[in-house]
Order: sequence, then C-alpha cells, then structure tokens
Amino acid sequence: MDSLKLNDYLHSRPPPKGIDVLCKLQHFSIITYAVDPSRFDGLFPERFKLDTVEINGVEKALISVVPFIDVDFTSAVYLFPKFTMGQTNYRIYIIDKETNERCVWFLGTTLDSWTLAVPRFLWNLPWYLGEVKFDCDFDESQKIYRKYKMTTDATWAPASVELSQTKGASIELVGFPDTETGLVYLTHPLAGYYHRRDGKLGTYRVWHKQLEVSSAKLEFASFGLLSRLGLVTQEEQQTAHSVLVEPINEFTIYLPPKVVK
Repeated sequence: MDSLKLNDYLHSRPPPKGIDVLCKLQHFSIITYAVDPSRFDGLFPERFKLDTVEINGVEKALISVVPFIDVDFTSAVYLFPKFTMGQTNYRIYIIDKETNERCVWFLGTTLDSWTLAVPRFLWNLPWYLGEVKFDCDFDESQKIYRKYKMTTDATWAPASVELSQTKGASIELVGFPDTETGLVYLTHPLAGYYHRRDGKLGTYRVWHKQLEVSSAKLEFASFGLLSRLGLVTQEEQQTAHSVLVEPINEFTIYLPPKVVK
C-alpha cells in the first residue's frame, strides 16, 4: 500500500441544504479487526473490492465496530429540535472500482431512538433498534478515558465493549506504511454503501474535519453480529487490530440517502 496523506483527503465542507444533518458524536470509538478476506465473500456487489492490508506477510481485510452517542443531532440548515441517541455502526473497508474512492460497506447500524422509523422505513436503511448504554469517565486534565463501557441490548446486534487508556500511548496501526496512512484509511472514508432493506444498493456521504483520535486498549468485547455472521469469532474479538477513540467530534450528514442505479 502506498502512503496516504491526510491533506490530500481534507476539503472544505460542502454547504448543507435541505434535510442535511449536523451532529456531534460523543464517546466515539473505532474498534477494528483484521481477518481473512474470504469471510466477506458475497457481502457486497462486484462494483467494490476489499481494501486489504498485509500483516506479517498475510493479506487481511479490516472491519470496524463504531459506537458513539449522537448529541445535538439536528438540522444543518434550519432551526430544529435536538436529539440525543446511542448508535453503533458496523463497517468493512472497501474500494469503489468505478471511482477508485476508498469508502466503507455498512453491514448495518443499531440506534437507540424512536427516530429509527425515518431511516428504516422511509429510506430502507439497514438500521435496527437497540438499547444503547454508555458508562464513561473522561479525564479532561489528562485527556484520557478512566472508564469506557458500552452495552447494546438488541436482537440484531447485541454488543458489549470495555476500553482503557494510558496517557501517552502511541497509535500503532500494523499493516500500513505509516500511522498517517492508517488514519486516512480508518478515520476518513466519507462515502458509505449498503444493501437497503429492499435489496437495492444505497449510499450516503458525510463530512468532518480531521479526527483527533488517540489510542486505546481493548479490555473486553462481545459483538453478537460479528459472531453470528461468522466474520469475527468471539475469541478473535478479544484481540483488536487497533482501537481509536475521541471524546467528541462533529459530522455533517448529507441526506436523503441515494439509491444507486
């Protein structure tokens, strides 16, 4: 893999309009696993290919679990009520062969909110209900988490994860030529694709500034979706490729999602 530079991927925010959304993501983490690419066979259309890395001479594909709390979720254009809700995304790193863009394939999302009805039924997104609870203690003076726990009570994707942090821990991203390349890959895909609930191919885009993530350690994980689909076993879930966290950031989400013809 060639080296990637964040400056090549950062750009000004496209002006929001219509029903575009602005939200802050609190207790944002990216818990990534490296597995055999064959486990993702048949999960996405031929238009896409896995964006693999080489680890100890073996080709690996990466999949991330991304939990956070949506806070101040509101219209990016109009005065509108603000919502708070727990959410977890499950994503695989891919390349769009038509555009050569690095992007992600969403297996789906759990959301803890009655507003789930909009993405699930209006837009046919693969989003599912879950009761999401965070128990976190972020030390503002040391800029580390003293405690980070998340649980999701859900039928589709039950989850439990516990992280810890040590001040000054360096970010180590094996399989990449340098840390910056790994951060571009893991933190800066701006386009996502997925199979809609009606089987059609869907997509939406986001925008955010450079994420100011730091390294964390995985203490325990149980992601029922990954086990059920045979993507990452329960035993394998205890050893992450990497864990990145950021106390809060801000995303712009461009809506509505589109159907790809």
